[in-house]
Amino acid sequence: MTPLPAIRTSDLTKRYRSAMALGGLTMAVAAGEIFGFLGPNGAGKTTAVKILVGLTPPTSGEAWLLGERLGDREVRRRIGYLPELFRYQEWMSAREVLILHCTLMGMATAGRSSAIGEALEIVGLTDRGRDRVGTFSKGMQQRLGLAVALLGTPELVFLDEPTSALDPVGRHDVRQIIQNLKARGTTVFLNSHLLTEVEYVCDRVAVIDRGAVIALGTIDELRGTSHELRLHITGAAEDIGRVVTPFGPYESKGEWYRLRHVETRQVPELVAGLVSAGVHVHAVEPVRETLEDRFLQLLGGDADGHSHDRPADTP
Repeated sequence: MTPLPAIRTSDLTKRYRSAMALGGLTMAVAAGEIFGFLGPNGAGKTTAVKILVGLTPPTSGEAWLLGERLGDREVRRRIGYLPELFRYQEWMSAREVLILHCTLMGMATAGRSSAIGEALEIVGLTDRGRDRVGTFSKGMQQRLGLAVALLGTPELVFLDEPTSALDPVGRHDVRQIIQNLKARGTTVFLNSHLLTEVEYVCDRVAVIDRGAVIALGTIDELRGTSHELRLHITGAAEDIGRVVTPFGPYESKGEWYRLRHVETRQVPELVAGLVSAGVHVHAVEPVRETLEDRFLQLLGGDADGHSHDRPADTP
């Protein structure tokens, strides 16, 4: 029996007066996967997350979490959420923040101490549990927010920009935490603008623009198959040109040559031809399109990541 998706949406929309914040979001997230949610500012990412966790109602459309229709109170106890922007009272200790959230989620008193200890250990704050939030750096506060999201071992976790305030070591630690969540069967919905972070951890990715999914698949599927090749070769330019030209257009920069349209099956023939002509072949590298390259192509943006004719951010 195929397990139910952890998240399923159908034509989910959200309108603020005349502004469409989310326009017909339809997608499914499999149970146990790490799912990346990408899009430019104003695309509707945070709006979608707020609808799914119950912070704002949709204008129309439907959604299901963990097999139940959106809004089910018991399901809310089985999900965790790290918002993009949050702030805890500076006079509270980390443990007091976690105790408060245990109370809000209705956790039994008997299980709170172990749940808090586990959450602090996961995010690396075990030794700072009694310290006040006001003494924490931004990165430590981000870790505390992640600990709140992981209270009670949720089945589904929404992480909205979880590494935004972290240094490289902290980002590495969060990636490890996310991988550990997957290992125990937790579904992770990762909303991020850091494409490298998404490439590291996500099983599948959805790219949204103007509130609708414009691409969905694995990282490799989104990047597509490249037919470009880089060659590090030395020898007489006329010999190199004579062998390379039949394989299509190319560019050269010093000893590096870039061929635009070479099929994988043609590579042995190309290398054999170069060697027969007395050319020395030092390296043969496929040119792989990055997720950032593909992201910009999908959005029709420029090299700086700014898309053209995009409306201002919606609420």
